[in-house]
Amino acid sequence: MPGTQPTIGVLTLELHVPHSHSLKDKRQVVRSLKDRLRSKFNVAAAEIDHQDSWQRAVIGVVTLAADRPRVEEVLQLVEREAANLLGAILVGTNVEYL
Repeated sequence: MPGTQPTIGVLTLELHVPHSHSLKDKRQVVRSLKDRLRSKFNVAAAEIDHQDSWQRAVIGVVTLAADRPRVEEVLQLVEREAANLLGAILVGTNVEYL
């Protein structure tokens, strides 16, 4: 429909990486997750908090679509994939729509 505003969805993933003993260890986990989500779902992903912490990370994942149901579907798939990849390392999630 002309004039329809697209929906932006933001999924926040909170990670606790207890086996990490350096920023390099943590960044390997974060980079692997971001690369996998980007390639599989065509989303934008970035570490948005706790960059200097060895065992904590917050990843922001963003997608955009013409309608909210599509954005919800993509973010649900991303969250499920992250949970499957990370297991207990994923300690929290949050979704916002703009």
